[in-house]
Amino acid sequence: MKIIEEFIQKESASGILLILATLLALLLSNTFMSPLYESFLHIPVHISVGALQLDKSLYHWVNDGLMAVFFLLIGLEVKREILEGHLSSMRQIALPGIAAIGGMLVPAAIYLIFNWHNPLAINGWAIPTATDIAFALGILSLLGKRVPVSLKVFLMALAIIDDLGAIVIIAIFYTTDLSTLSIVVALVSLAILITLNRLGVTKKAAYFIVGLILWISVLKSGVHATLAGVALAFTIPLHGKDSNGQPISPLKEIEHGLHFWVAFFILPLFAFVNAGVDIRAISLNQMAGSVPLGIMLGLFIGKQLGVFGFSWLAIKLKLASLPDNSNWRQLYGVSVLTGIGFTMSLFIVSLAFEDDSIFQYTDKLAILVASFMSGTVGYLVLKTSKNTS
Repeated sequence: MKIIEEFIQKESASGILLILATLLALLLSNTFMSPLYESFLHIPVHISVGALQLDKSLYHWVNDGLMAVFFLLIGLEVKREILEGHLSSMRQIALPGIAAIGGMLVPAAIYLIFNWHNPLAINGWAIPTATDIAFALGILSLLGKRVPVSLKVFLMALAIIDDLGAIVIIAIFYTTDLSTLSIVVALVSLAILITLNRLGVTKKAAYFIVGLILWISVLKSGVHATLAGVALAFTIPLHGKDSNGQPISPLKEIEHGLHFWVAFFILPLFAFVNAGVDIRAISLNQMAGSVPLGIMLGLFIGKQLGVFGFSWLAIKLKLASLPDNSNWRQLYGVSVLTGIGFTMSLFIVSLAFEDDSIFQYTDKLAILVASFMSGTVGYLVLKTSKNTS
């Protein structure tokens, strides 16, 4: 339970920083400092090693580079939870797993209903399927002991499965034209990482060096670079022995080391460079468009319907049971909180619509509005719920 408590505390604190970073981005993008904010996003960062050229703006370095580290952390968490955590048995995975499926299918269906007629907009169907665990756990932390630990664990497991689903979606649906040479290099790098794992190598530096080559080759291949972080994570051993024969866990050591940087630097910076929407140029009429409506209703309505509805069905069919010391109202409140898409939804927006201005930024504003509504309503439902523990 100590690992879970530490995870929740860090994610909760990160949620507060995300809010501050978002507010700062909105402030800068809606005042006379807007040109300065835009200039900051487009600072060119060029890295050259021989014939290898990496030339991207700061915005793209954050989304393609730093977010690969975020996905590395997600991959480590998923692997640990599957091998020895809350996803290690069918009984433990049943409720959050079924709920996560509902929480992806229903929002996607709602978005598609609104945008089926538009071949360009339809590419954003995955935007409302995501849950931001940092924000959601941040809201739960404000409620203290009013929410049982079992529900916090349920939300954490659901969000991890949700992230795993997002990884699969990105790999399958958001891959551009492929470079054969880069893919070959990536596959060779992955084979080396798997070999290191099978040979029992526990030196973290070995994995990071090959992992860097993997990231560069994936970045150049047309497959989104963040997937390199997940692939690297799955090859890092959970258990091993050091040079003295003492048991160690390279995976847990890396996971513990990354948590601080992801929670207090990478995610807030990501929020800052992605949440700056100039709302002065957006009208209510524009927000009534099919894309923003699909996102808002998908996140705020679709998420809670999918998560709570599928959970209710699973419990009634005796495929799973209600989390300990919780009631239906509390489960519904947590289901509403899953509509806080924020980080992952903003990330998928950057993949679905490469041109930020294609929908006049109404897509990003829709995510912020839906996330705010989900957080507020979820908080009020849980605050007015009776604790059964």
